[in-house]
Amino acid sequence: MSARILLVDDEKVALRNLEHVLGKQGHAITATQSGSHALELLEAQPFDLVLTDLKMEKIDGMQILRRCKAHHPDVEVIMITGYATLESAVAAMKEGAFHYIAKPFRLDEVRQTVGEALEKIRLKRENRALRAQLDAIEGRTRIITRDGGMQKLLETARQVAHTGCNVLITGESGTGKELFARYLHEHGGRPGGPFVAINCGAFSEELLANELFGHEKGAFTGAVGKSGLLAAAHGGTLFLDEVTEMSPAMQVKLLRVIQEREVLPVGSTRPFKIDVRFIAASNRNMKDWVAEGRFRQDLYFRLNVVNLHIPPLSERREDIPLLAQHFLERSAPLMGKPVNAISEGALALLKAYDFPGNVRELENIIERGVALCQGDTLEEAHLPDDLRDLSIRAYRHRDGRVPTLDEQERDYIQWVLEEAHGNQTLAAQMLGIDRVSLWRKLKRFNDPSE
Repeated sequence: MSARILLVDDEKVALRNLEHVLGKQGHAITATQSGSHALELLEAQPFDLVLTDLKMEKIDGMQILRRCKAHHPDVEVIMITGYATLESAVAAMKEGAFHYIAKPFRLDEVRQTVGEALEKIRLKRENRALRAQLDAIEGRTRIITRDGGMQKLLETARQVAHTGCNVLITGESGTGKELFARYLHEHGGRPGGPFVAINCGAFSEELLANELFGHEKGAFTGAVGKSGLLAAAHGGTLFLDEVTEMSPAMQVKLLRVIQEREVLPVGSTRPFKIDVRFIAASNRNMKDWVAEGRFRQDLYFRLNVVNLHIPPLSERREDIPLLAQHFLERSAPLMGKPVNAISEGALALLKAYDFPGNVRELENIIERGVALCQGDTLEEAHLPDDLRDLSIRAYRHRDGRVPTLDEQERDYIQWVLEEAHGNQTLAAQMLGIDRVSLWRKLKRFNDPSE
């Protein structure tokens, strides 16, 4: 396959040799001697493959590798270096490098390694396309993302889906925990079985017990008999959303169901067996709740066989344009509107916003914009006033608690450094401080004892 390849090497001769041999194979080559420039190129245009020297000034090959794996997971990276030590080879492979070539390299070795990397890319794309076609045919849940962390999360979900083990999904409200639960169910060994969901925080203890376990006729005044959701989920999946909102008494009852695989309806003396997979979710820091005695440790261990933590939308900003376009294409036909695009200005505002309500808030914003839009393009004027007021910043909870001032400052400085592609001088200018002050802050963040 013809590929878009980025070459990064501060040695001019080595760079020219690579550019010559790979260009002759029909690949589109972009070459640079600067690691900083390489990061800018990665953000500005798409690449299939990166070949980078390991040891370079300022931004080295490992930093380029980490940026690729974090923000461009489909890009494969081949490390090339004259420092052929076992330690650096192992470190590069652990960070996700496709392969490691030592200088002086043989051109046939480079050709072969590049060919193997491109074959891996081709197979990954083919598998993804086939999976998307299969999901579309079968009406399966789709999770739209290009974020590296989310891609790894989806891979983990696919790996554990067929095991039938219990899964605990954590993350802020609006991140899509129920969507992930449905994804697990549909990719598991019982996709034809029922998927039953209940929000544990929406019911009192008595009503929750009635909803989950059901009741016998005559169990209480006027009771005519009812099957609960546990019975309804037999042969499938029961999704317990906001499971931390269960009372201690309900936690005991749920633990017994998971352990014994049987249900005792309210007012009955005859339990019956069930075959149910449990997926639970919470926006709380469950370890803290267990430590504080607010959630049973034994129940936590039963539910937390596999943990999937969904990051907030503010930590995967490259998904914002993708999700915004998806919501636009879904809502415009439903409203009978001709809207089919989002302006650059509107996208810039969306990408700068912190989305305390996460994906759910983005969906609502796009639906509102489509409703207001009279043309074919969603513009800045169609977005809420909050997004157009650049002075507004969202203050987010961190693991269920309010972040400290130091944490807020550290996060902001880290964001500015990313915007400056790691250039501390430029970052200091953007922050309105001198470079020495920035250096001191970074040193304090790295060593809080100072």
